[in-house]
Amino acid sequence: MDKSLLDTDVLIHFFKEKFGFLEKIDQVGIENCYVSEISLAELFYGAHYSDNLEKHLKEGKLARDEFQILPISKIIERYGKERARLREAGAPIDRHDIFIGTTAVTYGLITVTGNAKHFERLKGIQLQDWTKTEHNEFAA
Repeated sequence: MDKSLLDTDVLIHFFKEKFGFLEKIDQVGIENCYVSEISLAELFYGAHYSDNLEKHLKEGKLARDEFQILPISKIIERYGKERARLREAGAPIDRHDIFIGTTAVTYGLITVTGNAKHFERLKGIQLQDWTKTEHNEFAA
């Protein structure tokens, strides 16, 4: 079974029970789904910025407790190289997306996102969009 790194937007869809993500994660196995420390930080930022702090803190804690969280310490050099390459090419992307994408590349995971255009410029990235039925029959 392929192993996947879930982007922040996927986690948000998961919590909102959209696109059949509960079923899809059950199908692929939660043990095959990983989360970057950056996505976890984004969830907690979103919680503190939201009007429903307790609900979103609970979601962040659920993500932390249920998914395997990958540290970014192993990807720092790749992040720097990739960010510089994108800047020199005049094609920069959001820093958080570079962290998340280079985490997936470093650990040999497929990046699962609804924002493929944010990641497709990263070298070596593999992408799936679970909001589309081609990668998720439960999305229909």
